[in-house]
Amino acid sequence: MSPRPPAPTAPVAPGGTGIAGWNPRAGTNVSSTQRAWWKRPKGIAAIAGGIVVALAVIGALGSPRDGRSTGANPSTGPSLAAAALATPTNTVPAPTSTAEPEETPVVTPEPTAKPTPQLTAEQENAIGAAGDYLDYAAFSRSGLIKQLRFEGYSNAAATFAVDHITVDWKEQAYLSAVAYLDYTHFSRSGLIKQLKFEGFTTAQATYGVKKAGL
Repeated sequence: MSPRPPAPTAPVAPGGTGIAGWNPRAGTNVSSTQRAWWKRPKGIAAIAGGIVVALAVIGALGSPRDGRSTGANPSTGPSLAAAALATPTNTVPAPTSTAEPEETPVVTPEPTAKPTPQLTAEQENAIGAAGDYLDYAAFSRSGLIKQLRFEGYSNAAATFAVDHITVDWKEQAYLSAVAYLDYTHFSRSGLIKQLKFEGFTTAQATYGVKKAGL
């Protein structure tokens, strides 16, 4: 049996992988038109160009127009925002005042002082004389009027003078009782009668005698 001739070896390219276009299985050269499309130079350029076009379209669709988002409606956006701001979401009713109205203070007018009556000369002198008598002796009301009348004052002037001075008639009864006891001796009832004779009332005379020690 004659030996097989050796298989032809593929020509080796400078990189060591074989000459371009060589098919090691078929043992023949492959033309450039029979290569895969993505390995062709025109195919790679077409892919790159498609990618660039796609990116440009995506950028155009995603970019805002006139500073507004493509998803917003320019005709309704501002009006809806303004309506949202103008319409209160939680309306709280104003509190109702329950305070009672303040009462107006009632101003009470001050009493008007009565004008001091104009005294006559006789009245002024009678008042002065009544004070002088009370400074050195004790008198009842009626006894002091009698004394002023004895001095020449009219009954009206004497009465006016006695009623316009401040006198404690019970104290006058006590002073009169002491003066009688300094002069002479009296029983309790006898001294009360003597004070009543001087013009003191029963209550004034009894008070004076009791305070004097009887």
